[in-house]
Amino acid sequence: MRLSRPFFQLPLLFDVARLQAEVAALPTEAWVAHPDQVPGNSAVRLITSGGGENDGVQGRMAPTPWLEAMPYLKQVLAGFGVVWSRSRLMRLAPGAGVPEHADINYHWHTRVRLHIPVFTWPEVRFHCDGEAVHMGEGEAWVFDNWRRHHVENNASQARIHLVADTTGTAAFWRFVHAPASPRGQWREVGWDPTANHPLLTEINQRSPIMPAAEVQWLLDDLKAELALAVDTPETRQRAGRFIQLLDGFALDWRQLCALHGLDGAAAEEFLRLGMAVRASATPLAEGLVMRTNGASALLVLEKRVLGHLVAEDAAW
Repeated sequence: MRLSRPFFQLPLLFDVARLQAEVAALPTEAWVAHPDQVPGNSAVRLITSGGGENDGVQGRMAPTPWLEAMPYLKQVLAGFGVVWSRSRLMRLAPGAGVPEHADINYHWHTRVRLHIPVFTWPEVRFHCDGEAVHMGEGEAWVFDNWRRHHVENNASQARIHLVADTTGTAAFWRFVHAPASPRGQWREVGWDPTANHPLLTEINQRSPIMPAAEVQWLLDDLKAELALAVDTPETRQRAGRFIQLLDGFALDWRQLCALHGLDGAAAEEFLRLGMAVRASATPLAEGLVMRTNGASALLVLEKRVLGHLVAEDAAW
């Protein structure tokens, strides 16, 4: 999800001592390696598909036993009143980092990531689009993960953040975008054993075939971000042909949806169209990038659109 600036700090403060006590009580086996095997990165899964030990984002998301064992942390998440997708504790070892990247996958088109630091140190810096901040313990932040970002832990101890993914309600986004208030006026959210906020979690059930309106929306967003890595007459010409290809693809996809519906019975025809568009887009997309983060236009087309056209899709 693209935001109007790299960082937003929410006017909330959580009980650091209680958060730290709950996290410190987790057994060693709760911590697992980063799904991409990034060195120095590990996590505790809190909300997952089916509440199991996995990193998926499809199906009914549910709290894991690790989250159920942390009542205050669960209360913190429930108190936002939003629907949560995959959520974790993320640990960064001393001297480790998160390499610079931008989150371009389909999952991130409508979602943002909330960060609440549990254990951190002044030497930990979060960089996004040329800006750098230190997120303090017990604070709450969201950032624009469509922009290029990375994290550095130059401290001698591990950094642990609660990170939780959500699309957010209208009230949540009004809260995020509200004018900044003095820190002394921020709301302190302590442990309340009488609180009865339900923990809301996603049911992410895709139709077998992506609806034509969603394909159009994703392609329009891609076109709005399209830029030239090097502005030459030849790349301008290819950009025009690339846009024409995407427009034609949207029309042909709509026709297939009208002919076959979305139940997946004709999945092979939809896949053939997607693969044909990929083959045609590959030579045209050279030197075409996303304006905000410099990502390859072809990679975004593959990661955000083509790879999700058909449920249980083939590798692109």
